[in-house]
Amino acid sequence: MKEFLVGFLLSLLLLPLALLGLMLLVFYGCTGRVERARAGVRALDHFVNAAVFNGYSWESVSSHAWRERKNKTWASWVVRFADIFQEDHCRRANKREQHVVDLVLKKNLHAQTIGRKRPKLPQTENTQPES
Repeated sequence: MKEFLVGFLLSLLLLPLALLGLMLLVFYGCTGRVERARAGVRALDHFVNAAVFNGYSWESVSSHAWRERKNKTWASWVVRFADIFQEDHCRRANKREQHVVDLVLKKNLHAQTIGRKRPKLPQTENTQPES
């Protein structure tokens, strides 16, 4: 419950900043600051993947769609749509990002952090609890 409450309050704080960021994204895209606009689009892509498609926050919609293309209808549509603009876009995105997904899962970096209870270490007969 604590994690939900903190996440909800943080979302309320971030929402106006997200709207400002979206306006700046358009501004930077129109004024030629392509690198900054690209970084914003990438962050938005990861947000949409996590919030809408129930994916990982460190993975793009394209990479997620490639992994799920045989299991989810939405994913096969995304793959086909992306192919209109760039052939094999989703496959290449997944090839670029899959090692990050594997690393985060292997190291358990996606686990809950706020409000998580740490497991108690078993005590042996020879060790005394610290006072």
